[in-house]
Amino acid sequence: MKRMPLALAAAVAATLALTSCSGGTAPAPSGDSGAAGPDALNIGNFLDVTSWDPSLADIGFDGPYLSAVYDALIALDADGNPIPSLATDWTVADDDMSIDLDIRTDATFSDGTPVDVDAVIKSLDYLKAGARSGEAYVNVASFEKVDDDTLTINLTQRDDTILYFMGLGRSYVASPSAIDAGTLGKEPVGSGPYTLDSTTSVAGAEYHFTKVADHWDAKSYPFSELAIFPIMDATARHNAMLSGQINVQYGDVANQAQADEQGWNTASRVSGWAGLVITDHTGAKSEPLGKLEVRQALNYAFDGAAILGAVGSGAGVATNQVFPDGGDINDPALNDTYAYNMDKAKALLADAGYPDGFSISMPMSPIFEQWKPAAEQALTELGVKVTWDNMQMPDYQLNAPNYPMFISFLAMDGNQLATVARQVTSVQWFNPAPDYADNEVLAPLVEKVQTERGDAQTAAVKELNKGLVDQAWWSVWYQANNTYYSAPGITLQPVVGMMFPTLRYITKG
Repeated sequence: MKRMPLALAAAVAATLALTSCSGGTAPAPSGDSGAAGPDALNIGNFLDVTSWDPSLADIGFDGPYLSAVYDALIALDADGNPIPSLATDWTVADDDMSIDLDIRTDATFSDGTPVDVDAVIKSLDYLKAGARSGEAYVNVASFEKVDDDTLTINLTQRDDTILYFMGLGRSYVASPSAIDAGTLGKEPVGSGPYTLDSTTSVAGAEYHFTKVADHWDAKSYPFSELAIFPIMDATARHNAMLSGQINVQYGDVANQAQADEQGWNTASRVSGWAGLVITDHTGAKSEPLGKLEVRQALNYAFDGAAILGAVGSGAGVATNQVFPDGGDINDPALNDTYAYNMDKAKALLADAGYPDGFSISMPMSPIFEQWKPAAEQALTELGVKVTWDNMQMPDYQLNAPNYPMFISFLAMDGNQLATVARQVTSVQWFNPAPDYADNEVLAPLVEKVQTERGDAQTAAVKELNKGLVDQAWWSVWYQANNTYYSAPGITLQPVVGMMFPTLRYITKG
């Protein structure tokens, strides 16, 4: 079955987490869940593993699964900055056209073969050709061996995001023999801190792992036992934690009071933004949207805080920015730019030449029905007459980008340059024809971001953020939190860009 991409799957996850799912009980494990004591980590994830093959996996959801059995070349810190893993260090060339990576020499695959430069290059070539993992390597010309512990990534053009995407989950290294055998999808062979125990695991229900003795990074993985239970229903997942079957879960904010009563730790961080995606800023598909005043009117017409309270149980922050709240680029002062004001919205629409509003067609799918009443009310009051075209979820992702605007929930990145790329400049399912270059305000700001370095580049991204808000590039209503509960003695650190963090962010404490 084809899996939906991260951006849409995030909406599914948000729906499950931010609404009280009814019914359901926790599945009984077929064997000992190992839930006795803090030396056992038992995770209640909200989706099954997409694939054990890192070229096909979904980095947003599969992090706990894949990080158990594979080591990554590069990891991320909690703020989305690349940090060493199998690659102990790297150097970007002065001309930005290559990156040298130093590879550690003390790692071993679970089949007993060494993790050397040749094996790493084999994995990188495999990932570059991967249907999903290839997104990290679109600007790579080749991978070249320099010596026994060094390789070079040769680029076709400057790429400010490759290290981030590698750290996000696109640089897992697999055994060359398993790659050649084509068996990674069912039998992962990596050098990770655990190995999958196929004798006690039940696909789709529970996965048990055996800790690797003398793993080179054992300190980052302190739990002697590991099990992951995919439990899609939020109520069943919560019941599993109450019963002690799991001790970490992707949480439902509706259960916060009970979590507090149980003495569980709560960790939350923004994960994605909800609102109107505008695909047409030139008026090619909908003439009104080509006018700045109309897009600004759409921003003033929505009360993001009220929508967050009604749909998201208040778990998040009302903002009109796509850069994560609390990050270096997000500017809280900009959140007042479009403070809810329907009178001003109507005046702007009139100034744009639409005193009686305009008509537009928009797609609708069951997963987005929770936002439809708020959208319909605001648009109707503004004078925008909407014809809703109903479709099922798989068709939404295919068809929504053909509309001039549509409701969505898009996952965010912790890295500022990845945000620019994914949300603005690169072709994505939700942005099939980026048109920022046709905007006289944004085009030079994007060029500045793409040419500057260091602090000057960060300053340029901040300028671009303000420009995107001023140009009303989207109608962002709010950023939603991901919430996680963990039992006493276990700490989880959320990471923007990961719907469920990898194992290095789940520790004792």
